[in-house]
Amino acid sequence: MDKLEAMNAFSKVVALGSYAEAARSLGLTRSAVSKAVMELEHLLGARLLDRSTRRVSPTEAGLAYYEQCIDIVARVEETELRVSRLHDEPRGVLKINAPVSFGVLHLAPAVAEIIGTHPDLRIELALSDRFVDPIEEGVDVTVRIAQLTDSSLVARRLAPVRRVIVGSPDHLARFGTPASPEDLAHRPCLSYGHTTTLPRWHLTRDGAAIDVAVGAAMCSNNGDVLRVAALAGRGLTLLPTFLVGPDVAAGRLVTVLDAFPAPDLGLYALYAPNRYLAAKTRVFIDALVARFGPRPPWDRF
Repeated sequence: MDKLEAMNAFSKVVALGSYAEAARSLGLTRSAVSKAVMELEHLLGARLLDRSTRRVSPTEAGLAYYEQCIDIVARVEETELRVSRLHDEPRGVLKINAPVSFGVLHLAPAVAEIIGTHPDLRIELALSDRFVDPIEEGVDVTVRIAQLTDSSLVARRLAPVRRVIVGSPDHLARFGTPASPEDLAHRPCLSYGHTTTLPRWHLTRDGAAIDVAVGAAMCSNNGDVLRVAALAGRGLTLLPTFLVGPDVAAGRLVTVLDAFPAPDLGLYALYAPNRYLAAKTRVFIDALVARFGPRPPWDRF
């Protein structure tokens, strides 16, 4: 029996005036309780209890020790209760990192709804397109769009992320609709990246991966920039539907080469492995799964 358990056993003996009653209250044997008290007396070098055939009563030293014991045990129980509640009720600060475009368009409304539902929860949301390791940077959850590789992190899939090739009706009227991926090499294209030198798009043909060269009208490391250029009729672009789905639904952009789709990505919540997942993290991730799901709203066109 450890020291805290022995202190609790001693406190029960004093409160109930009996080894037997204390043992019954704690679900222990009488000998185990008696041994715990003797170990405390040996450790302290003082007699804590006066024992008689009828009743056990504390000595002067035992009474002083008892008052400290009940305070310590109560504080430990209160602390354990508070920690336990952190895993039952979402409260405290939840630190989240997410990509910029997705964070502004879709995560921000979700976060606003979550904090309205859980007033004891405070959220710190940082947006960045670089990968953030939640363990190294002290983040509770990292939301990422990717094809995941093996990782020491726990990953929960929130939703699929489809990508489509789109152009404006005006652009297609001027240049025509491409019939095959090879036609893209002769078309003004708007590519995600840092250089217009030899841009290539990864697509599929009959389920097999293909790599196709595309024309280079402009490039950007931000999908919103490419979307604006596409809406202005400046070229075709390959973008996720969470950016251009509403434009396709409204007819502002038109999908092309649908028979040659880009490999799907996934929207994931990444967090450090933990046997006891905090309620704040669990509630946040569950809310995103419910909000986005297997057929997210941006794919309904």
